[in-house]
Amino acid sequence: MSVLAKSEILKAVEKGDIVITPYDKDAVGCASIDLTLSNEFRFYKPGLNVLVVNEKTSYKEVTERVDVSDSDGYLLLPGTACLGITKETVKLAPHLCGLLEGRSRFARLGLFVHITAGFMNPGINNRQVLEIYNASNHPLKLLPGTKICQFIFMKMDGEATYDGVFKSNDL
Repeated sequence: MSVLAKSEILKAVEKGDIVITPYDKDAVGCASIDLTLSNEFRFYKPGLNVLVVNEKTSYKEVTERVDVSDSDGYLLLPGTACLGITKETVKLAPHLCGLLEGRSRFARLGLFVHITAGFMNPGINNRQVLEIYNASNHPLKLLPGTKICQFIFMKMDGEATYDGVFKSNDL
């Protein structure tokens, strides 16, 4: 596997191997593209019930969806997590996969933008769910429209297409 540089990302976009909707050419960096936080969030409901962690447990049972205005944003308190989602849909050809990572400017504020599950499968065609955590001791206001994370594209040996439970990747 190899990471695509800016010139290769732009070629793949032009060829249709990478389709990002909406697409902002200015968001393409030297080896990634920045993606935008939408106004859709899921917060974890308060509770002390034990959750069994297995394949049948659904995050939707313990979270509640909320849509916020661009100006109000979402207030993430210290030591808490929420789910967000990108505005952009990312579509990859079967020979491409990727990594979804936070941006260092926000990590330095104590914001973990993508806690785990950062591998993005080949052949996806969806928006990216963000597992967001506030590791700082300050409340952090998350504003829709912020270029909050980056997608790193990688070329695979061979081809495959993801067809799992999170294929649609809605919030």
